[in-house]
Amino acid sequence: MINPSLKIELSTMPSEPGVYQFFNKEDKIIYIGKAKNLKKRVSSYFQKNVGSRKTKNLVKNIHEIKHIVVSSESDALLLENSLIKKYQPKYNILLRDDKTYPWIVIKNEPFPRVLTTRKVENDGSEYFGPFTNYRTVRTIMDIFSNLYYLRTCNYTLNSENVKNKKYKKCLEFHIGNCLGGCEGYQKEKDYQIYISNIRDFLKGKLSSSINYFKKEMIEASNMLNFEKAHRAKEKIELLNNYQSKSTVVDSKLKSVDVFSIISDATHAYINYLQVGYGRVIRFHNVEVKKKLDESDKELLLISIINLRDKFLSKNKTVIANIAFKKILDIKFILPKAGDNKKLLDLSLRNASQFKLEKLKQVEIVDPERHSNRILNQMKIDLRLNENPIHIECFDNSNIQGSNPVASCIVFRNAKPSKKDYRLFNIKTVEGPDDYASMEEVVYRRYKRMVDEQSDFPDLIIIDGGKGQLSSSIKALKKLNLEKTIAILGIAKRLEEIFYPNDPIPLYLNKKSETLKIIQKMRNEAHRFAISFHRNKRSKQALNSSFDSIPGLGEKTKIKLLKKFKSLKKITETSDELLINEIGESKTKKLRAFLNSRA
Repeated sequence: MINPSLKIELSTMPSEPGVYQFFNKEDKIIYIGKAKNLKKRVSSYFQKNVGSRKTKNLVKNIHEIKHIVVSSESDALLLENSLIKKYQPKYNILLRDDKTYPWIVIKNEPFPRVLTTRKVENDGSEYFGPFTNYRTVRTIMDIFSNLYYLRTCNYTLNSENVKNKKYKKCLEFHIGNCLGGCEGYQKEKDYQIYISNIRDFLKGKLSSSINYFKKEMIEASNMLNFEKAHRAKEKIELLNNYQSKSTVVDSKLKSVDVFSIISDATHAYINYLQVGYGRVIRFHNVEVKKKLDESDKELLLISIINLRDKFLSKNKTVIANIAFKKILDIKFILPKAGDNKKLLDLSLRNASQFKLEKLKQVEIVDPERHSNRILNQMKIDLRLNENPIHIECFDNSNIQGSNPVASCIVFRNAKPSKKDYRLFNIKTVEGPDDYASMEEVVYRRYKRMVDEQSDFPDLIIIDGGKGQLSSSIKALKKLNLEKTIAILGIAKRLEEIFYPNDPIPLYLNKKSETLKIIQKMRNEAHRFAISFHRNKRSKQALNSSFDSIPGLGEKTKIKLLKKFKSLKKITETSDELLINEIGESKTKKLRAFLNSRA
């Protein structure tokens, strides 16, 4: 029941864009949200069908509501983002990242040094990054050292110090890594050409450097300085090699940001690619835990805002796998073909791989969360009311009606529970009738559970199509359990999933975990039934052979079977060993019988 003070706040709330804040009894912000229409959005939390359990818990804890009116939806988005970062409410999505990433900095000084750092300072220097991989930074710095004569000393190379020859040439000059700007051997304007090319390189534009060395190669060649021309050629090849490894689409493509999201019931996995002049200059993955069953669109939007802010992106175009209207002067593209689609596909592949890696880690570190996630996904995929913690799967096995058997295998928390497996001999059905056999087995299984007052499964899976499913439902109806236990059938040929009273089957994605679990259960039930069937046939064949041996009693036959396991092994056993077991007289009778069969 909503308290009177909240009712008053809701009734006076404006129908304008803005940001709302929910406070608990301790006057602490527990949730911050944005809205195109404040009154409509905030009122939706207090409807009868409010949504998930998480949202209901949030509403229970709301003691006070405050709001801020802004001029547009874009302003609301920016304000929401800044407030979430400041207050970090309990129920809001937070893209936390405690890592300190490396940067490349061009120092604000005469003859600027190019360095790596993990600390960004407000010193007038230019910072490029952050880079998510330090190996990438080292590779780029190695390229710079091979391309340009950059100084590494800490000298203050202002015009006065250079003019007065305050500093002397160091070892770097003598080994050819520096051109001696400290003593005026290199002009600062020439050095700044290096810095300009490096600046373009870090923005993704390699053409400036390539053109510079092409010009240098031609000039050196014209002056017959072939050694210098060759060095310039090697630098061009180095740049082309780096570009070929980095370019994924047409190099004429403008700079864009690429985002993609894939999710399951509890988490979302987002990939970010920053593209400059057709090549990927930065990539980043982030895992987001859902707090209030947020949609993929909501999660992706907040991730776009946060990641662009984090990596200082000024690109005006964003490619994403979800359509958005223009926001904050950003043009959104949902491509269907071409270079943009190639980039999006690359991002989606990275997001999928990231998800797979995270799930493998969770399976090892937190198996409970892993199983809960799978069960939650099964609940969604199979349209169930509850997580299928306890699942049972049935299968029949017979050959032309001989030795008919059935199996029931049990999964608990998405894992086999072998102690609960059961095998059945078909008692009431004659001949190869899979439908009647399935009805008998399902009835016997759950009749016993009713009698013993055992807990029923959350889901029954029948290996077969409509016929086997219908037979199983007949059995449940006899026990008045057809509305108590969820049941479905799976047909082998197209992996069709059938529901009671529904002529249209469900087709799950071939790569979905839900289908893989069902297939695993179906295969396990089949294996268990087949093994039982084969053992039964083998014993029958062996017993029938032994029954025809004259002069051997039942106890002798059992003794031989326990010792040698099969008729084949008995045939291969020496007379000496057989005499030790059953005596000379019986061994002669047994050997005579075996020789007559040979």
